[in-house]
Amino acid sequence: MTARLAGKRTLITGVGGGMGTVAARMFAEAGARVVGCDLHEEGARHTESTLRAAGLDVTVMGGVDLGDPTAAAAWVEAAARLLGGIDVLYNNASTQRFGSIEELATADWDFTMRNELDLVFYTCKAAWPHLKQSGSGVILNVGSIAALRGVEFMPQQAHAAAKAGVIALSNNLVVEGAAYGIRVNVISPGLIETPNTRAFLADPPERVQRIVLDRIPVGRVGRPEDIIAAAIFLASDEAGFINGANLVIDGGGSILG
Repeated sequence: MTARLAGKRTLITGVGGGMGTVAARMFAEAGARVVGCDLHEEGARHTESTLRAAGLDVTVMGGVDLGDPTAAAAWVEAAARLLGGIDVLYNNASTQRFGSIEELATADWDFTMRNELDLVFYTCKAAWPHLKQSGSGVILNVGSIAALRGVEFMPQQAHAAAKAGVIALSNNLVVEGAAYGIRVNVISPGLIETPNTRAFLADPPERVQRIVLDRIPVGRVGRPEDIIAAAIFLASDEAGFINGANLVIDGGGSILG
């Protein structure tokens, strides 16, 4: 496992907490040289200090607003200089707002598009020349099962549309990247326990228990490690023939419709 990503120059977005912190740790443990970023300075500093104390090669830049194309490009260029190039771009960062079609404000729709779809385009665009130069670059984008089906237990119009856009963008990058040895894949998680969902999952409403939690065939919700383990495989040379995939990781829940 340690050698699986040995020397891979890896950029990971949104590593100041939750799944991003786990991603930075597990990628570095697999041998990658990681440069991450986060909007929040405190979370960025905490992740970097904690992982460096564990002997891992991780640098995290805080205060990076990836929804700003100039800021996104500046971070990518700074990371590429630090690493001497880019082999892997893992677009983990996202922030969204929820609401029914009648309640969701236009500003909330725009916020979600900016922070779930636009930022993926900006980082991919900035990293593209470096990935071409790598000759075997990898982009990993995070989608969602909400992009593939309706969600019964809460309205997710903006989130679903943004993540569908990520999948469509990824599909087209597969075609563009083929000539340069760039692979592009998507991971679409189901319900994952993170700091943002932990309180909700600790005492789920009866409706959520009935239509979501009781319908996951493996009998539990996902953990960040479930997602990151798959991401490490997709970023590795072992996945060299996997391109254009959208890997759903939801414990089998989507099979039940």
